[in-house]
Amino acid sequence: MNYIIKTNESILGVYTSMDAAVSQTELLLGEILVVTDDELESLQREWRNQELKKSDWVIPITDHPQHSDYIAYRQALRDWPSTSDFPDTKPTL
Repeated sequence: MNYIIKTNESILGVYTSMDAAVSQTELLLGEILVVTDDELESLQREWRNQELKKSDWVIPITDHPQHSDYIAYRQALRDWPSTSDFPDTKPTL
């Protein structure tokens, strides 16, 4: 079982223990959802797709100070589903 803490449309945390999820929910004020592995993978792919869309703007700006960081981040996002980290550990910028 996977336990997701979610507020509105944002996933704040993914846990495999209900005790850990409940403890974090008290801190984060989210709701706890129980999801299957397939549902978790689908939610994480949706998050990844949103991250790619949110960073589209930087691609044509080649003199942006973090341009190469964004390029690497976007590649990590695209590769993420085929890695052993998926769906548990999200790529970071």
